[in-house]
Amino acid sequence: MTGEETSFEQLLAELEEIADSLEVGNLPLDEALRSFEVGIERLRVAAALLDAAHGRVEELVEGA
Repeated sequence: MTGEETSFEQLLAELEEIADSLEVGNLPLDEALRSFEVGIERLRVAAALLDAAHGRVEELVEGA
């Protein structure tokens, strides 16, 4: 991921690609581990985006 913001949908697409490549099982071990590491990084960013969205929804509901 670059320094620019990545959308939740982009992160999900990347995670799907990573999962697909790992499921196939054709990657050498070092590449599979690196893909897994990247996937964990993307997962953490996606979780933070979901938490922020959840917080925003709560703010909107409380303000209604």
